[in-house]
Amino acid sequence: MFKSGFITIVGRPNVGKSTLLNAIMKEKLSIVSCRPQTTRNNIQTILTEEDYQLVFVDTPGIHKPKHKLGEYMVKVASDSMKDVDIVLFLVNVDSKPGKGDLFIADQLKDINKPVFLVVNKIDENPREKVAETLQAYSKLMDFEEIIPISALKNKNVDLLKELMVKNLKEGPKFYPEDMIIDQNERFIVSEIIREKALRLLSEEVPHGIAIEIIKMRKDKKGIYNIDANMLCEKKSHKPIIIGKDGKMLKKISQYARQDIETFLNNKVYLKLWVKVKEEWRDSNLLLKELGYKRQK
Repeated sequence: MFKSGFITIVGRPNVGKSTLLNAIMKEKLSIVSCRPQTTRNNIQTILTEEDYQLVFVDTPGIHKPKHKLGEYMVKVASDSMKDVDIVLFLVNVDSKPGKGDLFIADQLKDINKPVFLVVNKIDENPREKVAETLQAYSKLMDFEEIIPISALKNKNVDLLKELMVKNLKEGPKFYPEDMIIDQNERFIVSEIIREKALRLLSEEVPHGIAIEIIKMRKDKKGIYNIDANMLCEKKSHKPIIIGKDGKMLKKISQYARQDIETFLNNKVYLKLWVKVKEEWRDSNLLLKELGYKRQK
């Protein structure tokens, strides 16, 4: 019997949703950063084995929006909890249930689908703390399964997969077995560049950065030529991104190029420019152009 289904991962910002997805897929498919609200689009990744296919939706963290991009991210996260087969509610051991968790739990109570409580970062905390957190979160609602894991150390991730398959019904193979992600190459390349910027830049430029792929072509020698704009919201951010003598921009480009070459399995020439687009996160037109299509 072949099983299949759609799984969404929800939780407050920066609880490790992308890290968990990467651990399950054993691939670096979703942007990972130490900063919250890193994932902006829901990315479908597909895990196909001999007797099952799991389709994951990694969503932005649910948080109080401060701009139109934030509103878009929250709506994506909330909508992803509908029309799926399993919901993974991911929390961290080192945090107590807060208003955000209560908000998420209230939305999950009426969806009539299996909801797993997945408690992350058990490797970073003593057993007593893990037990305390499990008990606190288990009171929020009736969960189908409660699984303590370490996404970073890959602890209990296989068990989590087994429980997901167990809770799925017989179904078709939605995607070809060699397909692991439904986003196009340009999107993945832009996310790789944005990840490097988030990792390398100071807190002065937290999330006011977007990547616009201008050109992405393969020449006769099979080399990818990629030109991209790094958009920032303030004029004062531009020199920070470029750095003294252009060193920061070169470093972002160098690190991004290495990962892009691994992803595309080809040599890459990458050129980056920095442009100021004031308040782009509040511009419906720019959000649409950058792929953040607002939903009604």
